[in-house]
Amino acid sequence: MDDREIRAALERHWEASRVGDQDAEHEIYNDDAVVEYPQSGERVRGRHNVQALRSQHPARPSGFVVRRIVGGGELWVTEYVIAYDGGRINTVSMMEFQAGKVVRETQYFAEPFEPPAWRAQWVERMT
Repeated sequence: MDDREIRAALERHWEASRVGDQDAEHEIYNDDAVVEYPQSGERVRGRHNVQALRSQHPARPSGFVVRRIVGGGELWVTEYVIAYDGGRINTVSMMEFQAGKVVRETQYFAEPFEPPAWRAQWVERMT
């Protein structure tokens, strides 16, 4: 797969995730894929386990916005925002590809916070 095809596969993956299509969302993964969540110290082995875990999530996202996808070759990074129960979680997904399938993904999740007042003169607020 070339970069254009991988990007298209990623776009299909994130759209399927956004609309809750579990089968289409997980087509991108190799059967032996490993997904890691460093903040909770968890590792999920195998596409079927990843899909089972995600399909049992008790909170369904109320919104999902991909901010950007960057990458090339075997490494791609997606920055996106997931809305749950009125809040939002900023998320980064790093996916490693082999033969057109994801063999490893690492996801980082961060809740937003109020910026400290001391740096207001140097920054602008994002929406």
